[in-house]
Amino acid sequence: MRRRALLALPALLLTRCTGAATGGTAFTFANGIGTRAGGPNLALYAQADGGFTRATARNWVQPATVVDGLSRADELFPANPIPAGTATPWRRAPSEPSIGYEGAAVLGGGRYDIDGYLDRNPATGLLVARGDTILVERYQYARTPAHRFASFSMAKTMTALLVGIAQAEGAIGSLDAPASAHVPMLAGTEYGATPLRHLLTMSSGVRFREDYDGTDDSAILGRNTIGRATPGGAVAVAPFNDRIAAPGARYYYASAETYVLALVLRAALARPLSAVLAEKVWGPMGAEATATWMTDASGTELGYMGVNAVLRDYARIGLLMARGGATPSGRQAVPEAWIAAMTRAHVAQAGRFYGYGYQTWIFPDRESFALQGVRGQVIFVHPRSQLVMAHTAVRLASRDQGGADAVALWNGVRRAVG
Repeated sequence: MRRRALLALPALLLTRCTGAATGGTAFTFANGIGTRAGGPNLALYAQADGGFTRATARNWVQPATVVDGLSRADELFPANPIPAGTATPWRRAPSEPSIGYEGAAVLGGGRYDIDGYLDRNPATGLLVARGDTILVERYQYARTPAHRFASFSMAKTMTALLVGIAQAEGAIGSLDAPASAHVPMLAGTEYGATPLRHLLTMSSGVRFREDYDGTDDSAILGRNTIGRATPGGAVAVAPFNDRIAAPGARYYYASAETYVLALVLRAALARPLSAVLAEKVWGPMGAEATATWMTDASGTELGYMGVNAVLRDYARIGLLMARGGATPSGRQAVPEAWIAAMTRAHVAQAGRFYGYGYQTWIFPDRESFALQGVRGQVIFVHPRSQLVMAHTAVRLASRDQGGADAVALWNGVRRAVG
């Protein structure tokens, strides 16, 4: 993610992880797609016979059920469909390129190839594409190209795409207008007084703690929306009404801000977000499968999470953004200027990322960006080379440090084929 370098080492020089963490079984390839029933630390995720326990709405992210839970979430929670249109076919490379990377120190370092990465990371799906050509496509833990994988916060970037479309069509005017201008029920609240611009950049200045410890504000938001503890809408964000900074003065990641954007979109467009995404993005980009978007008690899509889609369609989203919002046919599905604004750092953020755009992570080189969700869901995009890496996973914690290895692999992919 950080810099360009030279060619990857030949595969014969790359080491692979061994021991309890390995996937155990070799990949079987058919039509260029690699699959296997196993995966690293299989005993944590699977039954003794190798099968995967069916998840419920209560246990869907527990280790013993997370493989099923994150590839069947829309059967556990209410969700609206995002119908596909006519699929745009992928080309496929005749063989996988040789891709090597320097493993993240948090997982022990070392030099690895694609097999080595998958032997030490609980990825359910991994796809690398350059332009309209798939270079790598792999699935573990008995997942397949037909499984719809949970997005978690990758959905935030899709919400931002819809904001740009709504503005281009005149449904949303100035980004300096407050949220309450579109959602009257937010009038008199701090989120209601926040300009859309600062909701897009996670800089509202409203207190919100997102630490994923089960007691934080994101847990309250989850209960109020996906958990349906409230009727949804303004009531769901009512607990978060303490302003600690002026709008735009400080960055702090807060899922509630994207949920407020979803409320704004639902009011401004007078249509479900899923229907708009299907008409304006999913169909035009040539998605191959119906996706879904989970909803709150009011029927409004969550915005901050809840999309479920097949891996190849996640890669298509990345490619659409790499092309500046243009579809394979050249149609401008999302304004090019909006994509440029989304993928430019508007606020600085300490740590491994350079900054944050409109619901999009911007990397230090300022040449690449990502749609990112907890537990290992990520789409990396390098527009100049039309390179995309879509990755779904079942990492055991929301802030699993193993995610650094996906970043390291992306660096290796860019060096090898970017």
